[in-house]
Amino acid sequence: MGQTMAEKILAKAAGVKSAAPGDLLDVYPHVAMSHENAGLVSKVFKTIGVSRVWDPEKIIIIFDHRVPAESDKTAAGQKAVRDFVKAQNIKNFYDINVGICHQVLPENGHVRPGEVLVGTDSHTTTQGAFGNFATGIGATEMAAVWATGKLWMMVPESIKIVTHGKFRDGVYAKDLILYIIGMLRADGADYKSVEFYGEAISEMSVSSRMVLCNLSMEMGAKSALVPPDGKTLDFVMSATSIPFEVIKADPDASYLQTIDIDLSDLRPQLACAHSVDNVKKVSEVEGTPIHQAFLGSCTNGRLEDLEIGAKLLAGKRIHPDVRLLIIPASWKVYREAIKKGHIETFIDAGAVILNPGCGPCLGAHQGLLAPGERCISSTNRNFKGRMGSTESEVYLGSPATVIASAIAGKIVSPEGKV
Repeated sequence: MGQTMAEKILAKAAGVKSAAPGDLLDVYPHVAMSHENAGLVSKVFKTIGVSRVWDPEKIIIIFDHRVPAESDKTAAGQKAVRDFVKAQNIKNFYDINVGICHQVLPENGHVRPGEVLVGTDSHTTTQGAFGNFATGIGATEMAAVWATGKLWMMVPESIKIVTHGKFRDGVYAKDLILYIIGMLRADGADYKSVEFYGEAISEMSVSSRMVLCNLSMEMGAKSALVPPDGKTLDFVMSATSIPFEVIKADPDASYLQTIDIDLSDLRPQLACAHSVDNVKKVSEVEGTPIHQAFLGSCTNGRLEDLEIGAKLLAGKRIHPDVRLLIIPASWKVYREAIKKGHIETFIDAGAVILNPGCGPCLGAHQGLLAPGERCISSTNRNFKGRMGSTESEVYLGSPATVIASAIAGKIVSPEGKV
């Protein structure tokens, strides 16, 4: 019997001929990524009794969650990581002026098809858009990887999602994945690998595929994968010269479940407070007043997302009762948005532009909500207190839904407006 993408990639990374769901393998990751939590990883690493990391070229550290530092505690933690990076001669360190880790990784050639990438961030699954088995792990696990270059991993069962037809106008990848999360619920793919197929997936940009894989972990997925194609190879080969192997599922691979989705009936979706799987059609909650709108994050802060927002805002102003925050996913995206005039469009419309980073999505120091306030956001989580007060609410939608609502001052569908 054939194998899924996850089974084949993990078997190769473990140096075995084949793997089946439930197998425990010693997997040798190709890339190990951490952000500011590298400080915690380094503390655990120092207790292991190993003086040097296993491979300073395969460890990637990116500051993105609290940039610039919002407190003396964060500043001290970042300094400690910088000192550790120098002491260990870690080759790939990105300080506060690069962007969000999940965007910086592929931009700088650290994500390649057929490989295994582990990261101390739950949304590491984003990199599955490149045919990479990418998954989040804990700080203790990462410390073990830094010390030994390997970790044990159980091979997951796989779910196959097949789309049929094309998106309607005003409907995007974000709407599709929110619909899937609403259907499967927050635990519907616990420790499963999800594979995406269909005409709409093939026609999607790499950026849109990243949206699907990024949010898949919100239904519990261990990994999420899109089979590599010409778009994947063009992107990866423009960023790195390191050789890689494209790995796809066998035609006779066995899946735990196959889900078919007809896109012709899919309408704009919204994850309502206070759970990502509390998904409704935007039309069901239209008219709900908002106080803040946020376009950005590792989910929807790429150039195509900013282009959608700028197109909707051209010649318009945001509602006087709404604060619109814009955060490009990386400084590379920021520069491109400036060149294309999108940033000027946002400023003219009354938006506030913040430096690339996690910002309000983290809820640490930028764009926090007061009690009773409501935000519509292109981010990936809306748990109670996620963006400030526990008495505030966060709704998750596509960039088009976010911007259309910012203009209206209330939640509205972008259909007919894009």
